[in-house]
Amino acid sequence: MSHLLFAEGFRTTPWWWEAAEPASRPAELPDHAAVAVVGGGYAGLSAALTLARLGHRPVVLDAERIGWGASSRNGGMVSGGLKVTSGGLARAHGTDRAAAIARDSAASFPFIEELIAREGIDCDYLRCGRFAAAWTPAHYRAQAARAAFIERATGLPVSMLPRERQREALGSDHYHGGMLAAATGSLHPGKYARGLAGAAAKAGATLVDTTRVEGIARDGEGFALKTSRGVLRTDAVLVTTNGYSLDAVGGSAMPWLARRLIPVGSYIIATEELPAEMIDRLFPGRRMISDTKRVLNYFRPSPDGKRVLWGGRASFGPTTPERAAPVLHGFMTAVFPELATTRITHAWTGNVAFTFDILPHIGTQDGIHYAAGCQGSGVAMASWLGHRAALRIAGAENEPFALADLPFPTAPGYRGRPWFLPLVGGWYRLRDRVDRMAA
Repeated sequence: MSHLLFAEGFRTTPWWWEAAEPASRPAELPDHAAVAVVGGGYAGLSAALTLARLGHRPVVLDAERIGWGASSRNGGMVSGGLKVTSGGLARAHGTDRAAAIARDSAASFPFIEELIAREGIDCDYLRCGRFAAAWTPAHYRAQAARAAFIERATGLPVSMLPRERQREALGSDHYHGGMLAAATGSLHPGKYARGLAGAAAKAGATLVDTTRVEGIARDGEGFALKTSRGVLRTDAVLVTTNGYSLDAVGGSAMPWLARRLIPVGSYIIATEELPAEMIDRLFPGRRMISDTKRVLNYFRPSPDGKRVLWGGRASFGPTTPERAAPVLHGFMTAVFPELATTRITHAWTGNVAFTFDILPHIGTQDGIHYAAGCQGSGVAMASWLGHRAALRIAGAENEPFALADLPFPTAPGYRGRPWFLPLVGGWYRLRDRVDRMAA
């Protein structure tokens, strides 16, 4: 009966594309570039903008349309490095380095706010805050223990909302209270990708789409990029392919990087339009929402305040948006039972990239620069990593960056295809159920 969930005209493209589908940019492939940026998402476009502002003329290459990947498919939640600041950094890196990593990660939030304002990007940006809903009382206590650390790192308020006050932030009794963090905003990711691309092009970057980079080799003092449209020679290369670092047949512009990234499919649905009073009841304050499950949900009102957008890990193996949509609808109605008969107008998917140490990275390998690994929270972080990588390439850094040149682990035998995800995902789902039953 899942077909009854689909509204007339149901589409498997992002709802965001209704207002800002990635444009075709059929530019010619030049023979030479000062800097070649491989990957036309937020990181690559942000890097190109910074490089162009510093007087360089970068060329951005993408196998699809510029902004076609996760940059126009994500949930539009702008977090200030909250995932990074929430981890066991001190145990892994020591107190001082942990504080530096948290500080430099949290700097992604003011950076993107300044970028949007400076470039005049019309992307429905709003600093709205986030409510992280606790799956169990133990999760709530763990959040409370981290609250002061996150507040110090972000420089913005963090507070705890117990279960009896939960409806001040979320119109549901499904969780056990949670954390309110001010260092979060919301935007329209398609409009942001379009605006960032426009700003980079206006500053002097060349954007070349539908051009797959098949390999990068040394060429004298520079590099030669073998592409689907010929060879591009360049003085420097930055790879920002993130969740799309390995193609469908196992090819990669930078195999070394692909072996260190775990691409994970994330799935999102958009509901049909709902009454404004219902949206206000479900989302008091119109905040971004995520939960603390290992297999988490994330959800929000659409920027126009007419729909619920619900995302999560509907599957840990390849599946279609049509099959993922009923699963997400079930997750949604567990939290909001009143949406049981609400139909779905759009369902789509895109890849995010996790790292084995759950940290973002920039660095250089064999002379090739890279920026990647945002753990599904890349709107601000990817933009920030691209900017910082560009400063390194241009020799314009004036201070160290704690996320640069960290050890970048992989797993023995791993080549970029995460065959283990269904096993790990099943185990995480089981642990989530056990935690809930024990709560």
